[in-house]
Amino acid sequence: MITLTHVSKQYDRIHTALSEVSFHVAAGEFIFLTGPSGAGKSTLLKLLFREQVPSSGEIQVAGHRLASMPAKEIPPLRRKLGVVFQDFKLIRTRTVYENVAFVLKVLGVSAADQKQRTFRALKLVGLQHKLSSYPLQLSGGEQQRVAIARALVNDPLVLLADEPTGNLDPDLAQEIMALFERINQAGTTVLVATHDRSLIQRMRKRVVGLDHGRLAFDQPAPASTVVV
Repeated sequence: MITLTHVSKQYDRIHTALSEVSFHVAAGEFIFLTGPSGAGKSTLLKLLFREQVPSSGEIQVAGHRLASMPAKEIPPLRRKLGVVFQDFKLIRTRTVYENVAFVLKVLGVSAADQKQRTFRALKLVGLQHKLSSYPLQLSGGEQQRVAIARALVNDPLVLLADEPTGNLDPDLAQEIMALFERINQAGTTVLVATHDRSLIQRMRKRVVGLDHGRLAFDQPAPASTVVV
């Protein structure tokens, strides 16, 4: 599903975010990407949804070769991806329903289908009763769940999450990770960037570690949770 081959990202002659990173993510896997601040986690995720391009190396995601991808192929790639950010990136002047349905509206999905799929996504995260609320009327945990619903509304093959629990207390963080696990069990490939070691230890998934832009380790999941 995702393959990085000798991927490097250099912003200038001094600042190198990633250096010769290679690993593979199989369809249906759940992987944590970890490392200290500045290790290159966010840069790697930006490369995966083609916000940035690598300086060298090759990236393949869901059948797309990203390094040489022409601009016209970026929208089809992103239709296969769901992305969740630490700061939610919700539109404050739009309701919960409008925030989640926005992706479908841009894609030209019919109003009836928008309604059905948006309600389904909000029900999945337990917020179907908040359709008419605005982001600032919600708690931090609720806002994050709206962001997750928005990422899932188009039934993505891959879910990418950048520090999705960084602004949440431990109990809420655990709820969000339990939700990601249910999404993964339904067949979605999940890649979560986090520096929360306690969260990683509780989840017992494969862990890919970065340090100063280099692949530091690739620790497989315990045998009972390995994807076959």
